[in-house]
Amino acid sequence: MTNYDDVDFTPIMALTEGEVITHSPVRDIRLPSGKVLALITLDNGRDHTRPNTLGPATLTELGQTLTALTARAAAGEIQAVGITGKQYILAAGADLSDISRVGSKDNAKLIAQLGHKVLGQLGELGVPSFAFVNGLALGGGLEIALNSTYRTVDSSAAAIALPEVFLGIIPGWGGAYLLPNLIGIENALEVVISNPLKQNRMLKPQQAFDYGIVDAIFSPATYLESSLAWADGVLNGKIKVDRKNEPGKIERAVKWPVAIKMARGMLESKIGTVPKSPYVALELLEKAKSGTKAEGFAREDDALAELVTGDQFAASMYAFDLVQKRAKRPVGAPDKELAKKVAKVGIIGAGLMASQFALLFVRKLKVPVLITDLDQARVDKGVAYIHDEIGKLQAKRRLDADAANQLRALVTGTTDKSLFADCDFVIEAVFEEVGVKQTVFGEIEKIIAPDAILATNTSSLSVEEIGSKLEHPERLVGFHFFNPVAVMPLIEIVKTPQTADAALSTAFVVAKGLGKNAVLTADAPGFVVNRLLAKVMGEAARAVYEGTPVADVEKAFAPLGLPMGPFQLIDLVGWKVAAHVQDTMVRAFPDRFYANENFHALAELDAVVEKDKGGRVTGFTKVADKVLKGHTGSTPASAATILGRVQDGLAQEIKIMLDEGVVPEVEDIDLCLILGAGWPFIDGGASPYLDREGASERAFGDTFHHPAIRGIASA
Repeated sequence: MTNYDDVDFTPIMALTEGEVITHSPVRDIRLPSGKVLALITLDNGRDHTRPNTLGPATLTELGQTLTALTARAAAGEIQAVGITGKQYILAAGADLSDISRVGSKDNAKLIAQLGHKVLGQLGELGVPSFAFVNGLALGGGLEIALNSTYRTVDSSAAAIALPEVFLGIIPGWGGAYLLPNLIGIENALEVVISNPLKQNRMLKPQQAFDYGIVDAIFSPATYLESSLAWADGVLNGKIKVDRKNEPGKIERAVKWPVAIKMARGMLESKIGTVPKSPYVALELLEKAKSGTKAEGFAREDDALAELVTGDQFAASMYAFDLVQKRAKRPVGAPDKELAKKVAKVGIIGAGLMASQFALLFVRKLKVPVLITDLDQARVDKGVAYIHDEIGKLQAKRRLDADAANQLRALVTGTTDKSLFADCDFVIEAVFEEVGVKQTVFGEIEKIIAPDAILATNTSSLSVEEIGSKLEHPERLVGFHFFNPVAVMPLIEIVKTPQTADAALSTAFVVAKGLGKNAVLTADAPGFVVNRLLAKVMGEAARAVYEGTPVADVEKAFAPLGLPMGPFQLIDLVGWKVAAHVQDTMVRAFPDRFYANENFHALAELDAVVEKDKGGRVTGFTKVADKVLKGHTGSTPASAATILGRVQDGLAQEIKIMLDEGVVPEVEDIDLCLILGAGWPFIDGGASPYLDREGASERAFGDTFHHPAIRGIASA
C-alpha cells in the first residue's frame, strides 16, 4: 500500500494559487479531570456564507498542525485532540474549483492521497481525537469526523452528507471505507448512494446520530461545553461509547453481499447504467467489508483519480456552477426595486394544480391567498385540500400548531370574484386553452387594481395571445411551474413584447420568495423545457408508430441518462397533456416535431403502458395495443437510429432557440433542463452532452461550447 509520507505533493501546490485557505489554529483546553485537549478550530476568516473548504494549502497546513500535535502527544503534553469549525460550519468539503483544474490524472491522484495523508493523521495521533461537528459537514468535512476516534454533533447543524456521487465522483478521503465499517452496509448505501441520487438529500443531526455516524448529540446553547465534558468522560472511562450499528461478522458475511446486490438492482432500475460514480461507489462499499484501512484508502485514490478526470465530472462541475451561481442571479431580470409589493395573492381555479399553488404561496410568502372556481363545491374542496396538507405538515412536525392555524386562516375561497379587488398578484390555473384563459383574465382585470400583476401558468400556449384581449397586456407575465409544484425548483418566467419591467421584476421577486429558481424566456412555443421534451417524446412516438416495440424505444433513450424513459415521462405528465403539447409544437414547427392523431385515442384510456416494479415501462397494455392496431408500421428503427435522431434533433432545436433569442445563452437552456426536467448533472444538461456525442457538429457544424466541456482524460 502507498506510504503517503513518501509521496511528493509538489505538483499540486500550483493549485493553491487563489485558494481561500482554511487555517487550523490550536488552543489548549484543560478538562475538569485535569487532562489537556488541544482544540483545532478550522476557520477561513470569512463569515458563514463562505464555508470552510479543503484545498491543497489548507490540507498542508492542517497536516503540519497534526504533526506538531502528534509530537506533543508523544511528549505527554496533551491527552486528546479535538477538531471543530468556525460558527455554523465544520467544512463544506474539498475546494471543487481546485479539483476541477487538476490538469492530469496523476495530479488528481495526488489530491486524493493528500486528503488521505492529512485526514488519516486524525486516527494516528497517539491520543484519541474528537470531532466536534458544530455545523455544516459535507464531503471532506464529514470525512474529517469519520477519520477521528469519536464524534459529537450540534443538534442545530445545517446539514451532514457525503454528496460526491451527485457530482460524478465518490467520497475519496476515507468515506467509502470508514462509513460502512462504522454504521453497517445498509445505512452506508443510503448515505453514500441513495441520498445523493434523491436530489442530493442531506442528513439532519438527529439522523446522523441515529445512524451512528456521530456518538453524541448536544443542543447549540451549550454545544462545545457539553462536547468537552463528554470527551472528558470518554477519556476517564466514565462514558462508554456503544456503536450498535457497527457491523459484526454475520453482517459482513450475510447482509453485506445481499445489500450490495439489491442496491445494484435498484440502481440499474432507477438510473440505468450510464452514470459511473454510483457504481464505482457501490464497488468501493462492497470491498470495504474486508481488508485494511490502507487498502481501502488506496482503492479510493485510484477511483477518485479516474472519475475526477472524466467527462461526467467535468459536466457535473459545469452543472454545479449553473445551479450555484447562474440560477441565483437570473440573466435578464429587471431591477428588483421595480417590483410591486405582493401583500395578497389571488388564484383562479381550485383544482389540484391551483391548490398546490395556494399551499406554496401561503407557506412561503405568508400572505393571504384567495382561490376561486365556477361553483362553491369546487372552492370548498380546494380549501379543504389545502387545510389537509397543512395538517399533514403539522403531523410531520414541520409546522407547530400556531403556525398551522395561521396558515389555514390565510387561505380562503370564494365564487365572488369582486373579492380579488385587493390582490396584487393573480395567477390562473385553468384549462389549457387560450379562450378559457382569456375569459378568466378578462373578468379579473375589471376588478383588480391597475398595477396588479397577472400571471399565467400555461405550459406551451402563447402568453401574448392569452393577453391579447386585455386592456393592459403589459401587466401579464408567464409564470410556468413544473410538477410536482412543491418539489420542482424551476419557474420559467415568460416575457411577451408587451410585458412591462414592473411585472417582470415582480415575477422574479415572487419566484425567489417561493424558493424557486427563475429563468427568463421569450414567448415561444413550449418555452424551453416543454419544447425540448416534446422533441424527446415526439421521437419516441415516431419510433413506436414506425413499428418499434415500446420497451426497445425506452432502452434506445438510455444513453441520454434521463431520470426516466420517454414513455415513463409521458405517463407521469399525463397522456392528454403530452398529446396537447405535441399538437402545439407541431402546429408551430410542423417540419421539426412529430405528433400522431392516434396519440389522442391512447390519451383517452385509463392505462396506456405497463411497468415493472421499478416503474420502468415494459410495454403497452392490451387495450392500448388494440387502439394502436392498424396505426403502426412494420419498419422498426434500430436503437442507434432512434438515439441519433433525438440527439441531432435536440442539437438543432437548441441552436434554433439560441438564434431566435428564446433565452440569452445556452447555459440558460441547460439550467432549465437540469432544474425543470431532471436532466442529470453528469450530462451537464443537454449541450455538453450533445457536443461530446458529435450531435452539435452533425446538426450545425460547430459546438455549443468552445472548447467542448470534456474531462482531462478525454481532452
